[in-house]
Amino acid sequence: MKKLIYTLAIVATAFSMTSCLGDLDTVPLNETDKTGETVYQNIQDFQRGLAYVYGSFSLSSQNDPGKADINVDDAGQSEFIRQIVVLNEMSTDAMKSIWGDSYITETQTASWTAGGNAALVATYTRGLITVTRANEFLTRAAGRDMEGLPGLIAEARFLRAYAYFVLMDLYGNPPFATEENIGGGSLPGQIGRPALFAWIEGELKALADPNSAMPNVGEVPYPRATKGSAQALLARLYLNAEVYTGTPRWEDARKAAETTIGMGYGLCSNYAHLFLQDNGENPDAQKEMIFAIGYDRNQMQSWGGTTHLVSGSVHDAASQAIAKELGFGDNTFMSPERWNGYHIPNEYVEANFEMKNVSWGGTGIGYDREGSDKRAFFCNTGCEKEFDLKVAETGWRCWKFNSMDSQNQLHLDNNFSSADFPVIRLAEMYLIYAEAQARLDNGITTDAKALGYIKQLRDRAGLDTPASIDLDFILKERACELMMEGHRRTDLIRYGYFTSMSFPWPYKGGVPTGAVEIPAYRTIFPLLDNDVAENSNLTQNPGY
Repeated sequence: MKKLIYTLAIVATAFSMTSCLGDLDTVPLNETDKTGETVYQNIQDFQRGLAYVYGSFSLSSQNDPGKADINVDDAGQSEFIRQIVVLNEMSTDAMKSIWGDSYITETQTASWTAGGNAALVATYTRGLITVTRANEFLTRAAGRDMEGLPGLIAEARFLRAYAYFVLMDLYGNPPFATEENIGGGSLPGQIGRPALFAWIEGELKALADPNSAMPNVGEVPYPRATKGSAQALLARLYLNAEVYTGTPRWEDARKAAETTIGMGYGLCSNYAHLFLQDNGENPDAQKEMIFAIGYDRNQMQSWGGTTHLVSGSVHDAASQAIAKELGFGDNTFMSPERWNGYHIPNEYVEANFEMKNVSWGGTGIGYDREGSDKRAFFCNTGCEKEFDLKVAETGWRCWKFNSMDSQNQLHLDNNFSSADFPVIRLAEMYLIYAEAQARLDNGITTDAKALGYIKQLRDRAGLDTPASIDLDFILKERACELMMEGHRRTDLIRYGYFTSMSFPWPYKGGVPTGAVEIPAYRTIFPLLDNDVAENSNLTQNPGY
């Protein structure tokens, strides 16, 4: 897929995404570019077209990582995966930054508005671009009889369902359109969060069905989506069903997770290898990936994706301390660029990670890695313990995503990252099963299968497993296992902690101590006011 991203100009990208969703009769950006009517002639064209849909998750433009194909000031800040991570991690206790960008400040202090910032614009706009590209693909594929095309159609439907899942989770009630109700210049309306949930559920169940055209696990090259991807996203959907619809679906979440677990995946033996530069080529890491977004420093360059996690999470002192800890010697950096941006508050580390011999004020990484949770990739060299939004050298730095490969080689000759981003992996299914079982057991469980799944994760992390597990224990496991993978905000909302004064974190609601209650309406983000103003069929979310 990394070689198939195809320069198509099917739809002119306008700032108003609802008009883009509603009208496929737009002209190409260039008079020499092909249009939807002329580009889809054979199965190879449809393969390239599908790659174009995949590319909407990982690219900021079709030809230059320094330029954006949407109306933003910074191309790197416009990439989909980057801002999914920012919105879901930085709006919580898990990630902070000293950068003064408006989207950073607003996200970590819960002060965002409907005017939109880089993070809100990127996720909203690119989510709807994905939907638009998938709708276009499905429109052109309708009624065509080509060998292999049904499978490509199924993949496009999954990518569209995933985009709508993200939009539903972040924005609640986004504009909605499918290939069946677009065209003719009409603008899309909204169907409500519960109805959108039901539509996504129906799509995923149809795609996960054994008789569907969706590729089986292993039938298409990694990292393309399969029946396992659809089944796993269904498990995540059911886990959060009470938030989205008001009705819990714990039994369905458990069954969907169990079905996914039985579809041939396996845990990577080394947790660290899941996030290294060759995770897309390492079979041991691949087997845990259920759905991933591919990156390649030579063919799919982006200042978003995993590049921002590799470069944004360290500064010079931390980079050198980590390199020395890993045996690379003095004066070696762990990353070709050190943006000195992302911080992990000490409160988050202390509350969730089992770490040995933590100390502050030294020149090393600040703890005993050998005796600690192997999912801890932290460094505090040169930093004060208490995070301060105005002071760079405060809190922990995280090097979970870094420039190493599984052969312990450093890749410092290119500023971009080749590490693929794990959207869904097997460990999440283990955690979904355990949480659903605990909720079915009134908050605490001794279920052998649930404990067995947790034990596999903790064995890999070098930790013991208790005889029973409760919901807060599982939340801590999710905080360690899935850190920086874009889950934290959704988890805290599901647990009722996101807005609660009883669950503080630094700068929650703009208060340094975080002992504040966030208004309930902030559990979803606003629609972009430009879209609402230009489309009378849209109603803004409450509170904005």
